[in-house]
Amino acid sequence: MRFIDLAAQQQRIRDNIETRLRAVLDHGQYIMGPEVGELEARLAAFSNTKHAIACSSGTDALLLALMAYGIGPGDAVITTPFTFIAPAEAIALLGAIPVFVDIDPITFNIDPASIASIIECFSGNTTTRPGPVPSKIRQKKPKLRGIIAVDLFGMPANYSPIINMAREAGLFVIEDAAQSFGSEYFGRKACSLADCGCTSFFPAKPLGAYGDAGMCFTDSDELAARIRSLSIHGQGADRYENISVGINGRLDTMQAAVLLAKLELFPEELVLRQEIAGFYNQLLGDNSSPVVCPTIPDGYFSSWAQYSVLSRDGIERSKLQGKLKEEGIPTAIYYPKPLHLQRAFAELGYTQGDFPVSESCAERIFSLPMHPYLKEEDQERIATVLKKISSREFATQ
Repeated sequence: MRFIDLAAQQQRIRDNIETRLRAVLDHGQYIMGPEVGELEARLAAFSNTKHAIACSSGTDALLLALMAYGIGPGDAVITTPFTFIAPAEAIALLGAIPVFVDIDPITFNIDPASIASIIECFSGNTTTRPGPVPSKIRQKKPKLRGIIAVDLFGMPANYSPIINMAREAGLFVIEDAAQSFGSEYFGRKACSLADCGCTSFFPAKPLGAYGDAGMCFTDSDELAARIRSLSIHGQGADRYENISVGINGRLDTMQAAVLLAKLELFPEELVLRQEIAGFYNQLLGDNSSPVVCPTIPDGYFSSWAQYSVLSRDGIERSKLQGKLKEEGIPTAIYYPKPLHLQRAFAELGYTQGDFPVSESCAERIFSLPMHPYLKEEDQERIATVLKKISSREFATQ
């Protein structure tokens, strides 16, 4: 059994992919070829945004968005510790400080109430107890500039209160939609939910390339122009005029061609992912299940980048994963250690216990196979294996 079955998808579109790749070989425009512009136009329309700017990866999309806002030394940006390193990494690469806040225990996404307490802290309001801001950060007296909210496992964060708080505080909001392209929040598409949306087309994503690729989305003409310039070495009117210091963040034409082929299947695959997640919920959502199934609140539509469940504790998770492995069933842990406890961010001064929800989820969470071509009999086998191991059996082992 495969955790993500890209081969099954490729069988359906192999001819289309090869046709598109041959077209690139024929015209020879391997950098900024016509497929890149076509992809930008189609994905802007899909996400209902004015601008889509293709780039070389999801991480570069975040970096470019932050660069477009002028983030640098002396600045601070709020984000979540329960995600991949990319958002915090992009902040730190520019010399700014990532300020972490805890997550909602149901959605695993950044907690708006925790954001509010951090904003109060930075505003100098001492009448309420702020969230944990280590003294090492406070001593540097950074200026709070923005928020990066992450749409984890395919479900958007709760953007309405986040946007409202940001507007009142004069902050920008970036949507890290690396896992949520195709999702919706109260009828609005992922990548259109904040001032700038950033997504990844890493091969394992719901819409994935055959290598690294990413994209930024915005309705702002000014922001789009800055991002596009920064992605091509800060280019001005021509390739030898540089109006700022940028990066080489362009999307390869070959990857755009692959994504155009895969985009034709994408709406159908989103429906299939809903059906698979629903069947998982049916199989594992009763009292005999040793795991807690994910919850999608009303008004949300998830692209189900992952199907992640919670075990009772870390010991039980290890035993569940071990039994599944014995039966040839792959699993993964997203994410085993929150970012505030990673050595890369040790100098910020965060410690164990600062974000208890993130730490608890990191100890208990694991993901089951999830892709549009997962068979019902495989899901039934997964559920059967999990349910064979009761809490009583754990206690006697």
